[in-house]
Amino acid sequence: MQLVLASNNRGKLDELQQLFAPLGVALIAQGALDVPESPEPYRTFVENALAKARNAAQHTGLPALADDAGLCVNAFGGLPGVDTAFYAMQFGYPKGDDHNVSALLEQMQGQTDRRAALVSALVALRSADDPEPLIAVGRAAGEITRERIGENGFGFDPVLWIPALGKTFAQLDPVVKNAHSHRGRAAQLMLALMRERWFA
Repeated sequence: MQLVLASNNRGKLDELQQLFAPLGVALIAQGALDVPESPEPYRTFVENALAKARNAAQHTGLPALADDAGLCVNAFGGLPGVDTAFYAMQFGYPKGDDHNVSALLEQMQGQTDRRAALVSALVALRSADDPEPLIAVGRAAGEITRERIGENGFGFDPVLWIPALGKTFAQLDPVVKNAHSHRGRAAQLMLALMRERWFA
């Protein structure tokens, strides 16, 4: 089965392709099918993921999978949340993962409450008009480090310390990361939903 992934993020595509391999699902990045980026006007991960999945399904006629994910920092009242991808731009940096991490470390200086969570909402649709979207939310809670630690992963992986593992996500082997990450947890829930409702 082919699913269009409503994203052009290479790291996200690789991670999700590994996670969905057990179902025999092949993910195709929307850019390869000339799907334009979807507006993301909403304030929740689920609503934005649903908008992205509908857009990808509408343009391709294929079933679609979308992920909207971000960092929720306790000290900032849950922000940057859905604005995570553009976080650095609020502070004069260009858009990008490295700049986001730099901006976050600067903004966290002097903060004693370093609790944060990466959250991923996955939405899957059989068609653009599917009245029963599959929705799975995964969460990985940890603490923001005071500097980058580790070389693997992408996004905020180098600065999210997972106490239960004693490491940041960027220090983990990809297989271990996928078992514990927000996206990995959402994907496991989504696999179960797909098996039950699409493949049963």
